Amino acid sequence: MRRTSARRALLATTVLGLALTSAPAVAATQGAPGTNTPIRVTLPVRGPDGLLFKGKVRTRGHEVTTATGGTHPCDGTNAGANPGAVPTPTAALDDAARTGHFTWDGAWYASSDDYSVDTVKNVSGCGIAYWNISVNGTATPVGGCQFKLNPAGDKVALTWTAF
Repeated sequence: MRRTSARRALLATTVLGLALTSAPAVAATQGAPGTNTPIRVTLPVRGPDGLLFKGKVRTRGHEVTTATGGTHPCDGTNAGANPGAVPTPTAALDDAARTGHFTWDGAWYASSDDYSVDTVKNVSGCGIAYWNISVNGTATPVGGCQFKLNPAGDKVALTWTAF
């Protein structure tokens, strides 16, 4: 009986030790919720005839207003994607438009709690194309107001893409 108690104590200590040593690594990879500190991203916007904008943009999640869609949050909390506000690709586009003196427009879809990007610098899809949002060369798996950008500096691209 004494041997069984000793094994249980050893097993419990081992499990607790493993849990404590792995917890900081898990927390570090997930990032802290609500890290809406401004970050810098590279943002090229390519239309059907070439580059419409390219620059480094300082951004963070914030409310966005479009002529078609109105004013809504675009801070990563959309559709419960993140527990707190974070920088997002659509917020980066909005900040680029303000600093680069161009316009963009998009409809708001309550069902997805996100905007579609429909027009950038007066270039729209016209039913034959859409504005694809990618981060580091990969299309975002969620909407542009839901995707959390990396504080280390992502490359966000908007590309006019024919169907």
